[in-house]
Amino acid sequence: MSRSLWATFLILITLLPLSQAEETGPAPEPPQPTVDDNALMNENNAIFDDKHLLNGYAQKYGSEPLEIILEMIKDDTLTSYKTAAAVRVFREQFSEQVFSKDKILVEKYLLRRLNITDSSFVQVEIMHTLCLMDRYRYFNPMVPFLIQKLDHYNTAVDDLAFHALEDILYKNTNRAYEARLVFNTLRKVLFLSRKRLANVKEPNQKLKQKLDLLRWSIKILGTEELKRLPSEVIKLL
Repeated sequence: MSRSLWATFLILITLLPLSQAEETGPAPEPPQPTVDDNALMNENNAIFDDKHLLNGYAQKYGSEPLEIILEMIKDDTLTSYKTAAAVRVFREQFSEQVFSKDKILVEKYLLRRLNITDSSFVQVEIMHTLCLMDRYRYFNPMVPFLIQKLDHYNTAVDDLAFHALEDILYKNTNRAYEARLVFNTLRKVLFLSRKRLANVKEPNQKLKQKLDLLRWSIKILGTEELKRLPSEVIKLL
C-alpha cells in the first residue's frame, strides 16, 4: 500500500463513528456529597444517632456492678455517650442503694464530672441524678439549668431534659417553693420570646414542653399567677 493510501486509511479510521458504548463511555458515577451535603446529612441523623447510642450503651452497661459503673463515671477517657449512659445506669439501679459516706463520695464523683464535662448529655444525666439523690440540696441550682436545656439545638438533649424534669417534678409531693422556682424560670424564658409567641398558633414540641411545666406550676400555685404572664402566653395555655 502506498504512503498516500495508508495515510488516507488512517484518517478514515479516526473519523469512523464510535460504538454507542464507546461514545457514551462508562455510566457516570452519582455526584458525591459536598461538605454542605455531609453536614446536612449528619444534622438530620444526629437526633436518632444520639438517642440510639445513649440508649444502647445504657442497655449494655445495665448488668455491670456498682463498682464498675462508678469507675466509668470517674474515667476521664470515656466518651460522653458512655459516661452519660453510666450515670443513667447508676441513677436507675443504684442511686437509692447508697447512703451516708458512700452517698457523699458518689456525689463528689458526679459533681467533679459535671464541672469538667462539656457534653449536654452528661450534664443532664448528672443533674437529673443529683436532684433525685438530694432534692433539697440540688433542686434550686439544677432545675433552672434543665429548663434552659429545653431550648437546646439538639432535640435529643431537649427531650432528655424534659423527661428529667418530669421525673423530678411529678413523682414527688408537690411543693409550692419548687413550683415557684419553675414558674419564675419559665416566666423569664417566655417573656424574652413574647414577640415571637405573638404569631404562634400551634405550639411546636419545645413550646409544648414549656407550657406543660408551666401548667404544672400554676396548678400548685393557683390561677392568680396567670396575671404575671404575658398575654401571648396566656392565649396558648
